[in-house]
Amino acid sequence: MNIAEELLKGNRLALSRAITAIENEYDEATDIMKKLYPHTGHAYVLGITGPPGAGKSTLTDKIAREYRKQGKTVGIVAVDPTSPFTGGAILGDRIRMNGLTLDEGVFIRSMGTRGSLGGLSHKTADAVKAMDAFGKDIIIVETVGVGQSEVDIVKAADTTVVVLIPGMGDDIQAIKAGILEIGDLYCINKSDLDGADKLVREINMMLDLDSFMTDWRPPITKVVASQNEGISDLLATVEKHRDYIEKNGQLTARRTKRTRDEMLDILRSNIGAYIKGRIVDSGRLDAYVEKIRKRETDPYTVVGSVMKEMLR
Repeated sequence: MNIAEELLKGNRLALSRAITAIENEYDEATDIMKKLYPHTGHAYVLGITGPPGAGKSTLTDKIAREYRKQGKTVGIVAVDPTSPFTGGAILGDRIRMNGLTLDEGVFIRSMGTRGSLGGLSHKTADAVKAMDAFGKDIIIVETVGVGQSEVDIVKAADTTVVVLIPGMGDDIQAIKAGILEIGDLYCINKSDLDGADKLVREINMMLDLDSFMTDWRPPITKVVASQNEGISDLLATVEKHRDYIEKNGQLTARRTKRTRDEMLDILRSNIGAYIKGRIVDSGRLDAYVEKIRKRETDPYTVVGSVMKEMLR
């Protein structure tokens, strides 16, 4: 099977195989992405982030269903914790979205973080591109939920929704710096619980103290995702933000920055692969370390010689 060609024809199996190749860094992954890249740039990417237990998976499920009612196709990248045994995703998010799997207009893929501390797998961006080339209108990226480290979502999303729940107590203080940086809008899930209004006030106070606030003040929407309450209002707010950043040029600026960040990530990945293959696996690293230990050379000289070697 020519994976890229079949994916562009709408073959779901090809899309699944493409993401598998991307995530596992198979030899053909780069060639697949080269063929898909000219067909990307059409989908709108919605990021869903927040602390563990905020109900992100349930919310993502309801958002996807609402978009389907609007006739839009949806791709979902659910970033799960990595299994310590297999290295794969634990699939908790996918299980909670099981009802969407029979919808041909929805494609769900779970990806393990594989050691990433920013809430996203390093290969998330390429998985999003694969779904984009496949023709999905909306792609939702749901992060694993690791608190303040969730800032990586801004590298993947056009609009970022921060999901919080009442009763977090001091937790909101622990994550406030991160969420003030990444939130385009806030969603208070489980808003039928005591403390929802108090949480809204706390967020508004934090926003009032934000010295970097633009003329877009992130709105706060209360929902009860498990009861499908407030979802249409949330999506209307998402569309307002989309319209705002499209009209003032921020969407183009965000996507340009994303391209820059992705290029740097690819460069770092390739440099890391070079060092692993030529320096670590070859045994040269151990030899360098031994010389440095004996003070026959120093780490600065060694790194300088390695860099010169790479630039030849």
